[in-house]
Amino acid sequence: MAEENPVWGQERITNELLLKLGLRVSPRTVAKYMPQPAPGRPRGGQRWSTFLRNHARGVVACDFLVAVTSTFRVLYVLVVIEHRSRRLIHLNVTAHPTAQWTRQQLREAVGYEERYEYLLHDRDAIFSAELDESIRRLGLRVLKSPPRSPKANSLCERVIGTIRRECLDWFIPLSEAHLRQTLKAWVTHYNRGRPHSALGPGVPDPPASSTVPLSPSRHRLDDFRLVQAKAILGGLHHEYSLARS
Repeated sequence: MAEENPVWGQERITNELLLKLGLRVSPRTVAKYMPQPAPGRPRGGQRWSTFLRNHARGVVACDFLVAVTSTFRVLYVLVVIEHRSRRLIHLNVTAHPTAQWTRQQLREAVGYEERYEYLLHDRDAIFSAELDESIRRLGLRVLKSPPRSPKANSLCERVIGTIRRECLDWFIPLSEAHLRQTLKAWVTHYNRGRPHSALGPGVPDPPASSTVPLSPSRHRLDDFRLVQAKAILGGLHHEYSLARS
């Protein structure tokens, strides 16, 4: 109970055991077996992972990745992801990333609706004080990850790794426009067709008619339904669906 509910104290756990499970235990006994808090973190304080999980509905995160064209031109890709749904809400490419360009991209991603509460990014110099202030005027609180702590922005780091493994490692972009076009096609597949284990499994942005009932037979499709395959990125990936014969 203490590990699953880090804000509970010994009295809270004692009462839970008594009222819900019918176990009468002394608070001192509970305290004896409670895990000790990590050094530097106040007892009962909320872990970073717990905070992100509790506020996932209102958290978006962003980060940059680098791509190199066939002519060895370095391009920068800004990625913005929504924590709760794992949906990529914005992606764009530039050869000259500036604070002004980044600010405009974040405005387009977040919008002026009150959908989100927090924006998480690292301490790169491009995220200037003026940029953070403009984000605050949109109604968001800026969260900066600690120095040299990529796990603090793990969802964004993970999706960047996924972009490389499932897209950029298989393509050599010819130009900025080619890279942008390729990534946008992959993002559509990522949001609407790629299953995510963390969602159950599920799809971040499923179509309205995406629910398919499980077949009563484990290895056979009923009603003579056919499996349709849709090629993505020239056949690098495929999306499958059912159709009646």
